[in-house]
Amino acid sequence: MYIKPIPTRKESNMVRNYFLQSLAVRLLALLLTVTTAALILPLSVNAESHTFSLTANPAFVNCLARFPGDAAREPEATVTVTRGKLNDTLVLKLKNIKPKLAFDLFTVQHSNLLANGTVDPAFVNFGLAWYQSDIQVTSGGTANVKIQTILLDQIFGFAATVLVPTNTFHVGFWFNDPADVASCQGVSPTPFNGEHNAGPLAMISLPDPVTNLGPLCTNPNTSTVPATCNP
Repeated sequence: MYIKPIPTRKESNMVRNYFLQSLAVRLLALLLTVTTAALILPLSVNAESHTFSLTANPAFVNCLARFPGDAAREPEATVTVTRGKLNDTLVLKLKNIKPKLAFDLFTVQHSNLLANGTVDPAFVNFGLAWYQSDIQVTSGGTANVKIQTILLDQIFGFAATVLVPTNTFHVGFWFNDPADVASCQGVSPTPFNGEHNAGPLAMISLPDPVTNLGPLCTNPNTSTVPATCNP
């Protein structure tokens, strides 16, 4: 009959130390995992994002649409802007656009549309404009663009002695080639591309019905007339 020997005190201490060391390693790994998650989670949970749609320029929607006249598959443009610590990130997604078209993305001072999407009869011009990106539509009629810059509440430009600081709270994109709208309506070239020989506006954001500001202003100051934006 085999009788298991009783471990010596030294052997018992070795077993106990090994167990404690293993437990400590596991607890440390767990602590690091929890700490890392605690650091990362607030960044994702607290990220402030704003999403809005762009509206097609009524005069040229049939030259923009992949399925002209199909109300169930109209051109779509969705903009999501996420506020960052140093700058903001804008993601533009297009859908149901005529394949292979090219556009030029701008932020501008004014929209040519009213809050209900109809053409503003008092519209004069787009005001200050900032060139942000090129857009290329795929063969499937979609496009995705991502830019990173100052956008929410603070985007502005100025020219010393010529132009005071002026915000560009609207987002829009222009046909890169005037020939792309020849079947809709003849137009003169516009300066909205790198060669300053672009087509007309394709889609743009709508002003807020109360403040008349573009959607890149998320903190309006309605105590002023007209309303301004709190930076």
